[in-house]
Amino acid sequence: MTRQHNTSAPRDEYLQRKRFFDKMLTIYGRKPVLEALEDGDIPCYRLHLAESNQAGGIIAQIMKLAEVRGVEIKFHSRQALSRISRNGKQDQGVAADLACPHHLLLEDFLANPLTDNYSLIALDGVTNPQNLGMIIRSVTASPCHGLLLPAQGIAAISPLVIKASAGTLFKSRLIHCDNLAGALKALKQQGATCCALSSDGEQTLSGFRPKTPVVYVLGNETEGVSKTVNDCCTTRLRIPMQNGVESLNVAVTAALLAFRGSC
Repeated sequence: MTRQHNTSAPRDEYLQRKRFFDKMLTIYGRKPVLEALEDGDIPCYRLHLAESNQAGGIIAQIMKLAEVRGVEIKFHSRQALSRISRNGKQDQGVAADLACPHHLLLEDFLANPLTDNYSLIALDGVTNPQNLGMIIRSVTASPCHGLLLPAQGIAAISPLVIKASAGTLFKSRLIHCDNLAGALKALKQQGATCCALSSDGEQTLSGFRPKTPVVYVLGNETEGVSKTVNDCCTTRLRIPMQNGVESLNVAVTAALLAFRGSC
């Protein structure tokens, strides 16, 4: 009798773990962690503290809140904590893993896109933390269905991003993908129209009336959308400028797109 091996089991287990950790957001710094613990609507999975922290003050407040909420507390060497926070110079000996229920993988969004006529905003090369935070805030407050973020070429989630998002990062719908060009191809196969915003776009935003799901792709203010990503888009849109103004801040453009047609 030939024994059959379930080759899909390791893959399923890997995806399950990946989904769990993609919903997990590690933040660092004493004040950001304290504020997250003070907000009962933000699920906190684990608190990480450096063994070298002095007792008392804000550290005592953080520990007390974690204990009241039943959050697991782990102590680490300073070096180990730096690996967890990925920013040993600024973590102040404190990090926390937060469970963000609306952060998900692209493949999970594709399997359940929420609506037949969704709109997404995708970022390509937006490395300024302030801009990323403001974009997250606008998208979270708007009818837009999510923000598509590639693993590379985007500002890392940091206290600056959290502050600029005014705390909305924790309840935002962030859709994670490994590669933006590949993600756009997958979305197009599902019927979405992918639009690159560009100052020389052949079509104006006001004249654009999509009859399909749509993904608006924004690049950074210096170089715009990269050629690789631009080649994956089927439409180029522009926002007409007046009085000699060449472009808008990327966060302002994202806000215009996120609220498009909702007012």
